[in-house]
Amino acid sequence: MSDDHGSVYDGLLGGDSSQWAFGTDFEDPLAGVDTTVPEGTDAALLAEYCLMLGDDALIMSQRLSEWCSRAPDLEDDIALANMALDLLGQARLLLTRAAAADPGVVPALPEGSPVPAEDALAFFREAGEFRNVRLVEVPNGDFAHVVVRLLLFSVARLALLERLQGSTDAVLAAVAAKGVKEVAYHRDWAGRWFLTLAQGTEESRRRLLGALEALWPFYPELARTHPVDQALAESGAGVDSSSYRDEMDAVLDQVFAVSGIDRPEGAPLAGVRGRMGRDGLHTESLSRLLAEMQVVARAHPSGRW
Repeated sequence: MSDDHGSVYDGLLGGDSSQWAFGTDFEDPLAGVDTTVPEGTDAALLAEYCLMLGDDALIMSQRLSEWCSRAPDLEDDIALANMALDLLGQARLLLTRAAAADPGVVPALPEGSPVPAEDALAFFREAGEFRNVRLVEVPNGDFAHVVVRLLLFSVARLALLERLQGSTDAVLAAVAAKGVKEVAYHRDWAGRWFLTLAQGTEESRRRLLGALEALWPFYPELARTHPVDQALAESGAGVDSSSYRDEMDAVLDQVFAVSGIDRPEGAPLAGVRGRMGRDGLHTESLSRLLAEMQVVARAHPSGRW
């Protein structure tokens, strides 16, 4: 190459190392944000609550990202990837908030490991330590499956975030304010595709109904009251999941009505002695997902990413 013309890589070979995707550190995503635990709020419970919401976003993001390059057309392929990134951004903030509220939730790593708290929580916890609802962890099916799952999840997530904007915790309020705009799009995208598949061909409707039947048992867990969110709701920092069940049902009933589909009547997926995803009880699918998601980080706990 002529010395008169620089390489397109010159900017990466010196100066601003933050342009590298490998070998750099990420800045604290909560830098400049007030992370003081609100008065009257238990720090350990706040951390647990953030893990619940962060794990939901993290695992749902992972499942959505598995659709990259597999969607029916390029526009929806990009849409699914962007929605995965939206949720991954929420997960980063929430996991970092959990660690700031209670550093004791962060897994121990080898001395000198540069892994930030958010990554430690994502890549170095076992399945039983995750607090996500079970809906987000089940393996992907066909395109109708991703549409139905995203609709059920985003209906609940949006109702939660709308209320969480009033949280006494500055971080949760900020995450919610940004997340409302993101998840409103997720819900609308899923709702439009639900209608399209329901009123499309006989085959598209059959597949949609099959996905709805398979995923409906996971739906009630999205609005199940848990002692942690109940306690956070009483302190003003969180939201009781059961408080928005009626809104979730109303939105879905509207989608079902315009789509010409009856509301499913399947029984909820049972837990074990009352324990469900929020309590660390998961399907075997989560362990398999984590094995793939965590393998590189666990192989190099002292590496820089």
